[in-house]
Amino acid sequence: MTSGRKIPIRLAVSVGMILLLALSLKLLHRRARIPLTVVGSVIKQDADTRKQSPIEDVEISAPLELGADNVKSDFSGYFKIRLPLDIDPDEHVLLRFRHPDYLPVDLNLALDGQLNVVPMAPIRGEVKSESSEAETVVANVQVRYTTEIATTENIGTGVKTFQVENTGSAPCNQNLPCSPDGKWKAAIDSASLDAGDGNVFQHARVTCIAGPCPFTKVDLDEFSRTARIIKVSVRNWSDTATFLLQAEVFHTQVRDIARKSDPVIFGRSLNFTLPADAQGVTMEAELDGSQVIFPLAAYPDLSWAGCKVRIEPKQGKDYRCELKPGYRFQ
Repeated sequence: MTSGRKIPIRLAVSVGMILLLALSLKLLHRRARIPLTVVGSVIKQDADTRKQSPIEDVEISAPLELGADNVKSDFSGYFKIRLPLDIDPDEHVLLRFRHPDYLPVDLNLALDGQLNVVPMAPIRGEVKSESSEAETVVANVQVRYTTEIATTENIGTGVKTFQVENTGSAPCNQNLPCSPDGKWKAAIDSASLDAGDGNVFQHARVTCIAGPCPFTKVDLDEFSRTARIIKVSVRNWSDTATFLLQAEVFHTQVRDIARKSDPVIFGRSLNFTLPADAQGVTMEAELDGSQVIFPLAAYPDLSWAGCKVRIEPKQGKDYRCELKPGYRFQ
């Protein structure tokens, strides 16, 4: 009888320990788990994929009780919202997408790591007006800008002759300078050229043009590099020799070049990119037949379109503009 009572007690203790261990492992797993995130892209809803432009500044929020921070989509429509650690990966989370120019969207998204593409419909659809005369027609849109270009031109040649005077066949007797083998008395002389302010020498060369040239040697080479001032020193261990120092003179000039770009138009969106060094950007367009020039500031807001700009350091500037109500492209 006694042993019969002990078995259920031991079994109960074992089951309790197993449950406690499982609970501990689950809590430990949750603490160690990487925070869950939901990522995706917000685009304009349209049957034509060319018109599904990204939507910037869409506010994305999760239910308040989750304690997640609100985020906004960037220029490319990308968003990433981080969720608390205690959310089960098998759950779904309701996310709200809000933008003043688009109809609100609520989506119940799975936390499975998928890439979410969220289309939002414009409040003002691209429905043709019953009276096209009431809309201002925008046509022949062009973007103009300037960039700096450096041009380098050959503007002449620098020339100089010089002599290294010496008497040949005189023993050195360790009276420096000497020939490379230390046997004969030598002499060293130098010459230099100055290309002038704003100029540099290139393709310099030194040539022995008279005298016992086989018994000479360039001692110091400061002419092979591109520089405003070049210099050479020559060692001569025979009779007097004559040398020619010659180089091409180049001048670099920086000037502005005017350029133009034709934007790409799909629906009511206009897109174009500019190089990072573009300056003085303006947009030219015909509004109901009248030519108008619009300077594009850092954050442009035209009378007929709202524009967003993304600046990529050392790469370029991306512009995306949307027509305002009352305007249409030709």
